[in-house]
Amino acid sequence: MSTATATSAAPLTTQEAETLIMAARHAAEAAGVTVSVTVLDAGGHLLAFRRDDRAVLISGETSTRKAYTALQLNAPTVDLVDLVKPDGPFHSLPTALDRPLLFIAGGLPIHRDGRLIGALGIGGGTPEQDHAFATTALNTLP
Repeated sequence: MSTATATSAAPLTTQEAETLIMAARHAAEAAGVTVSVTVLDAGGHLLAFRRDDRAVLISGETSTRKAYTALQLNAPTVDLVDLVKPDGPFHSLPTALDRPLLFIAGGLPIHRDGRLIGALGIGGGTPEQDHAFATTALNTLP
């Protein structure tokens, strides 16, 4: 029985996760930035992770939290930053839940056939750089 039906999309594969990691790392290397890259499946489980040798240790945690946030809210984290500021409509969300959410640019949901199949998170550069690296990597998927 096929896992892809008219109502579901094929899940994100480990090969695709590795493609995302390599593309993100190449984009970061071209910019002279060391990063950590996290890929989660649709259930929020770790599918792939890589931290550059010289990347700051916290980048591993931030990349994972960005991916988790993008997955749980089905939105790029760059689009959520203003919503959790003190005057934003969801300002209490980061502390209201006992979940590893992080509202900093660099996390993207991954869709296939209109369905959420996972998420990608990048940490180590500036928020703008991390978002750009994630976008570049996501564009490598068919």
